[in-house]
Amino acid sequence: MNKITIAIDGYSSTGKSTVAKQLAKALGYIYVDSGAMYRAVTLYAFQNGLISKGDFNKEALIHQLDKIELSFKFNDALGYAEVYLNGENVERKIRTLEISGFVSQVAAVAEVRAKLVVIQKKIGEDKGVVMDGRDIGTVVFPNAELKLFMTASAEKRAQRRYKELKERGDDITYEAVLQNVTERDYIDSHREESPLIKAKDAIEIDNSDLTLEEQFEKILRLVKMTTEGIE
Repeated sequence: MNKITIAIDGYSSTGKSTVAKQLAKALGYIYVDSGAMYRAVTLYAFQNGLISKGDFNKEALIHQLDKIELSFKFNDALGYAEVYLNGENVERKIRTLEISGFVSQVAAVAEVRAKLVVIQKKIGEDKGVVMDGRDIGTVVFPNAELKLFMTASAEKRAQRRYKELKERGDDITYEAVLQNVTERDYIDSHREESPLIKAKDAIEIDNSDLTLEEQFEKILRLVKMTTEGIE
């Protein structure tokens, strides 16, 4: 079976990472969570006092981009690669609602996107990669053989995210999560640099009423159809 590039874009909390991990494991592909990369840069900005509620020193972050080193290391126990920021495993730190509240601002910075897109393109040079994010099918891999665009209602996505955070032990309300989801939707869709849009040749997957198993089987069929079509 020929290896392809699978680009998965879509709104926050649509389960992009979950299905991308499933596909990578089933196909023996490399999985890359591009959102984790933006979250890691956001964490750097937060830890270094460059971003806070109501204040974002964008120029200072741009000047410090050369101090930010990102890498992925495969975790055998988890079955996927975790993101490292300057040598530190920050997988858990980048998943807080606090970082989620800032990541769209950081991801809108052209210089940040340029730095990360170069890294992402290099990772996918040899195909056999599943990457999820906001502009994978439009900017990073415009020639990907299979492009998916994930969507679901804001309420459904907030419910999923709220459940995930509560299971982690985070002290958060559903209303706060819903507000974060809707705010990120607006910022991601309206930013000047690589806004969240569906690629013309992307297949839309609305998983509002799909189970994880139903979603995975549906997408796996699309992968098989695509690989068979280019053999």
